[in-house]
Amino acid sequence: MDTHAAEPVPGHGQEWDDLVRIREETDAPEGCKVEIIEEIVTVSPPPSKDHSTTASLLQRPLYGVIPQDWGIYQRLGVALPGRGGIYIPDLVVLPRVAASGPGFHVPAAAEARLVVEITSRANANHDRVSKVDGYAKAGVELFLLLDPWHSGRPTATLHGEPEGGTYRVLETVEYGGKISLPEPFALDLDTGVFPVG
Repeated sequence: MDTHAAEPVPGHGQEWDDLVRIREETDAPEGCKVEIIEEIVTVSPPPSKDHSTTASLLQRPLYGVIPQDWGIYQRLGVALPGRGGIYIPDLVVLPRVAASGPGFHVPAAAEARLVVEITSRANANHDRVSKVDGYAKAGVELFLLLDPWHSGRPTATLHGEPEGGTYRVLETVEYGGKISLPEPFALDLDTGVFPVG
């Protein structure tokens, strides 16, 4: 499996290096995500067809509103130095310069302008709890959680305005409603197009 090495993280020394090495050496099946969440190497199965369709349907309108020098990436690892983690969001929007670098550069999560996680049965708790906390503490501006598995009522929740390591919930809608991404996106997303389950 092709994994990405993280650049050294100031102040994390040998323990961080060991985690990154374990992540790199994890022999996961093709297509699986290998992440470091709360200093634990985790492996998630490949996304389902519905999961991939949701990412694709979300990516399309985003391209129409982002600046030319930004990119939208599926499954690009982002480093959360203060959280001892490397997360691989389902979508991340960031300036292309942040995603470029020598070798297997992993950009800092704080560079992201928007991060999107789409829950699955296998990773719902990580996305709903650990990643909300991690992205907020890393200073990610906007975090959109698409949760087709939420108690039989699929929801989309937009988190933003991270302050003191905590997000404010900007908006929550059940699938079928529209959720509004603020500037610099200024985009109303129709969640009714996303597959459920």
